[in-house]
Amino acid sequence: MMSEIATKSLETSLYSAADALRSKMDANEYKNYLLGIIFYKYLSDSMLYEIADEIGDGRETTTIAEAQELYEENTADEDLRDELMDTFSYVISPENTFTKVMEHVNDHSFQIVNLADAFKEVEGTNEIFEGLFDDIDLFSRRLGNNAQKQADTISSVLAAISELDLVKSSGDSLGDAYEYLIGQFASDSGKKAGEFYTPQKVSELLTRLTLVGHNYPDGITVYDPAMGSGSLLLNFKKYTKQKDEIIYYGQEINTSTYNLARMNMILHHVDTANQHLRNGDTLDADWPPSAKTNFDAVVMNPPYSLHWSSAKGFLEDPRFSKYGVLAPKSKADYAFLLHGFYHLKNSGVMAIILPHGVLFRGAKEGKIRQKLLEDGSIDAVIGLPANLFYSTSIPTTIVVLKKNKQDRSVMFIDASKEFEKVKNQNQLRETDIMKILDTYKKRQDVDKYAHLASFDEIKENDFNLNIPRYVDTFEPEPEIDLKQVSKDLTEVNTQIKDSEKELVGMLTQLTSKDDNVMEGINDIIQDLRGDFN
Repeated sequence: MMSEIATKSLETSLYSAADALRSKMDANEYKNYLLGIIFYKYLSDSMLYEIADEIGDGRETTTIAEAQELYEENTADEDLRDELMDTFSYVISPENTFTKVMEHVNDHSFQIVNLADAFKEVEGTNEIFEGLFDDIDLFSRRLGNNAQKQADTISSVLAAISELDLVKSSGDSLGDAYEYLIGQFASDSGKKAGEFYTPQKVSELLTRLTLVGHNYPDGITVYDPAMGSGSLLLNFKKYTKQKDEIIYYGQEINTSTYNLARMNMILHHVDTANQHLRNGDTLDADWPPSAKTNFDAVVMNPPYSLHWSSAKGFLEDPRFSKYGVLAPKSKADYAFLLHGFYHLKNSGVMAIILPHGVLFRGAKEGKIRQKLLEDGSIDAVIGLPANLFYSTSIPTTIVVLKKNKQDRSVMFIDASKEFEKVKNQNQLRETDIMKILDTYKKRQDVDKYAHLASFDEIKENDFNLNIPRYVDTFEPEPEIDLKQVSKDLTEVNTQIKDSEKELVGMLTQLTSKDDNVMEGINDIIQDLRGDFN
């Protein structure tokens, strides 16, 4: 495995490559350029090293420049092209590789069209790459107010990453470095980051909650209907044994973020046959078809309290019809929850992050919540600390759902006070995550932290799931020892009088020829003597 030091070096190099763009646009914009160009270099270098293996002396002894020469010498070899297509599902022509584009940069002949042609070719070789670079506007005036300045800016980005060996990083080190970059951009983007990034520790917690009590020796199917950059889905590779037998389904409404997720999957070495990602509106039309895909695990961090149509026609939609009402137009939280729950296998587990309002708001949301509780669908409610996310500072809650529960009890965990503050952000620590997972698994009361509530108890609370109703975290004020307070005050007063006597002694030593000054000093002395006589 690549050493931690080497991984950190890769992360640092990748992030420093953003310097050429930072002065021209904010992080939410320039992330698309940098991450897209890194991805293109990875595709190009992967193919050239494969050529070195196929017709050269192997990637271990062949430089990327030598592999480029080999490719140019054998460009007419149809068998080679077919082999590359079978291996990668794409082929980049010799004139469009990153290495060739860098030759133009180095001899100062680079034009934006060189890179634009390369992007276009990649997108055209396989439908999985279609539209992948659409949101990278290489001709934007933000890059420069004329063609030459635009070319100069992009040249700087290309040059900054040209020496990085992205292919020979072992395991998922490049994918993890890419995740690091996404996290850095999210931090720099602030509230704009919510649409594409869930902090890694929160992603880890959600993923591991769905795996408690499950082994999945033959592989697992996972679904995120609001996948962002795909980081939440990709966590399953870290916590399941059959890493190559994970089937990923994800949907994302924002095209730029959807493209980011596609790149992220490939950089984490996810086989294209195991990726089923869609750019679309999760609530507007159901996807994927339920007859084909019910999932072992559903994870989601959807946009909070989003407006949606809540059109009457949705009452006939099988995702929502059994609940009799729809999530209100001004708050789609339960629409997202019910969509994900509909696609969950009877043996599966779902974990979704939502604002606390879903636990206690009434009207339509109250009716949906009551039906879920009566069906025994809600397994746990976990309160998280505030300020965990870049997009909002509000505290949030994880709702865990199942379809095959043996009873209708709900495990309440108040983890809102257990975190580490890092700069302006709160973060879950590994110890915090393990405590939550252990408590969730044992389903036993923990003083001031967790409570297993029976259905009757929840019913007595009118199906209100507000965590303080079930977990008492009140800490009484310590009793005040009035005798000790009196003793302390006496000691303080004694110290004050001693200090005043010492001050009077020093004042009596003062002399002045000015009668007004001496009169003032004597007045102060008399006042102080009056205080301690």
